[in-house]
Amino acid sequence: MKLVPDTSVVIDGRITSMIKKGEYKQATIIIPEAVIAELESQANQGREIGFSGLTELQELCRMAGEGIIDLQFIGERPSLDQVKLASGGEIDALIRNAALAHDAKFITSDIVQAEVAKAKGLDVLYLRPQIGDFSPLGIDQFFDEHTIAVYLKERVPPVAKKGTLKEMRLVNLRDDPLSEHELRVMAQEILERAKRDPDGFIELEKRGITIVQIGSLRISIARRPFSDGMEITAVRPIVDIELDAYNMADVIKDRILGDQRGLLIAGPPGAGKSTLAQSIAMFLADHSFVVKTMEAPRDLQVPDHITQYTTLDGSMANTAEVLLLVRPDFVIFDEMRKNEDFRIFADMRLAGVGMIGVEHAMRAQDALQRFVDRVDFSVIPQIINTIIFVSVGEITKIYDIDFSFRIPESTGSEMPMRPVITVIDHTTGKPEFEIFRFEGETIVMPGQRAEAEPGPEPQKEEKIAWKLAEREIQREIGRFTDGYVDVRMQSDNKAVVYIDDRDVPAAIGKGGKNVASIVNKLSIGIDIRPRSELERQEVQQAEPAEAAPGGGSIRIRVDKKQLSIIDPENRGKIVDVFAGKEYLFTATVDDNGEIHLAKNSSIAQEMIRRYNEGEVIRLKPV
Repeated sequence: MKLVPDTSVVIDGRITSMIKKGEYKQATIIIPEAVIAELESQANQGREIGFSGLTELQELCRMAGEGIIDLQFIGERPSLDQVKLASGGEIDALIRNAALAHDAKFITSDIVQAEVAKAKGLDVLYLRPQIGDFSPLGIDQFFDEHTIAVYLKERVPPVAKKGTLKEMRLVNLRDDPLSEHELRVMAQEILERAKRDPDGFIELEKRGITIVQIGSLRISIARRPFSDGMEITAVRPIVDIELDAYNMADVIKDRILGDQRGLLIAGPPGAGKSTLAQSIAMFLADHSFVVKTMEAPRDLQVPDHITQYTTLDGSMANTAEVLLLVRPDFVIFDEMRKNEDFRIFADMRLAGVGMIGVEHAMRAQDALQRFVDRVDFSVIPQIINTIIFVSVGEITKIYDIDFSFRIPESTGSEMPMRPVITVIDHTTGKPEFEIFRFEGETIVMPGQRAEAEPGPEPQKEEKIAWKLAEREIQREIGRFTDGYVDVRMQSDNKAVVYIDDRDVPAAIGKGGKNVASIVNKLSIGIDIRPRSELERQEVQQAEPAEAAPGGGSIRIRVDKKQLSIIDPENRGKIVDVFAGKEYLFTATVDDNGEIHLAKNSSIAQEMIRRYNEGEVIRLKPV
């Protein structure tokens, strides 16, 4: 008997399985060069199915060497253009022609290929997807009831993450490192199962990486050049949790069953966000809502009546267009990362679809700010009503979103009115932070804090915090100025900064970008003012200071451009200038009995500061 298997059969490994069962012993297996060319092309692209197919051919060669089958390679190698057109059926046509030329039975597991071959009069054996019980996968040996994830890499002993969301630990599974051969065998087995199992599919395949979903198990297979060695990572969900098991579940139910249907689930990686999203999806489905999901890759564990969609033609925007035609009541959008994802979420929510988004974020303000940077500011509260923050498998906080046109409370009364988004802790009813626009920049500021009790002096801790804040502001503003930066803290989140008049434009920046970036970085409101407005003794007549060694006295005068030290008794002399007991610099007193320094120089600023703090300035002839 002559058999011509196509690429799909070679890849899924069933031709060797049938031979081992004795079905086609002593048969002549004809492999067209087109099959080898297609597998080689896939392997060169780093696709796991290419390597799986080549491994199957090697097994057929071994069987031929043992005399179990007769193996022949026939035909000409297809051209580069034909390989490029493989998706259009060019390679499939070459394989069918080989079966026709040798009057052989054509074996395929591709339904389209089977129907075309039948239409051309071929004797076709169509291998349907396997249904029923499967033998355990090789990777299953590394799992037990406590295992969350398994990490396998060549030249490294296998390890597993075990425990629960609250308590996880990394455990060595054996002392001996894994070999590349072991991993290749497991990878081929996984791909074969994904093709045969109705609950299995290849989610993503690109150069060097293949992601497979088999039931609840998500497996990624990485190889060079994407990774520095072959690696298999398998992750499975820890547990299914009903929504009622969460604290504050009643708050979530009231919102999604009412009018507030824009929810954002945020938290760090591995915190249990997707598990909560699954619970909400199942709760909604149980309450007669039509629920769909948008995932890339699809890893939510939901019942069959909740359809899971992924990217359509590589774009979630295409998926969204389909969903708007399907008209679901709710959509769970898992793992929002790209700019496109946030815009799609907003468009679908504004179209009236209930949206529940899942997003990685270390803080609630980080999650919301990613929306603010991509969606029109004024419509944010129409898109998101509630933020649910999750950590170690539990809901730690629920936030309400409020929008108003007012002066931001965190900046004081000097800023004009503007649109402000306030994020409020649902439990306490107190504002956690505010988001507003300032000169084109998005500013996130802590909510207005309670005023301190009146008293003669602030607490020591507050003084230390203010000193640290002053230093931070001085360092940041100093990057744009040449002169001294005088910072006056007004509260924990507000400061007035005095700088030289000529430095003001540079510190503020074009359109206010410089100061806005500093405010956003430090979360402290900054009011920059020219030093000429500073209401302190900057232009003044100094009172007589300590007598110089010559018996006279000195005075200090400050005008717009310079600082002058006046000591008539030492005119024409070279003197050392001291502040208290500390030497500052050496200078020559001119014929008028004066030493002149540029006002914006560092030494002049130091002189002014020390003089205003009451230190004695004295001159000592050299």
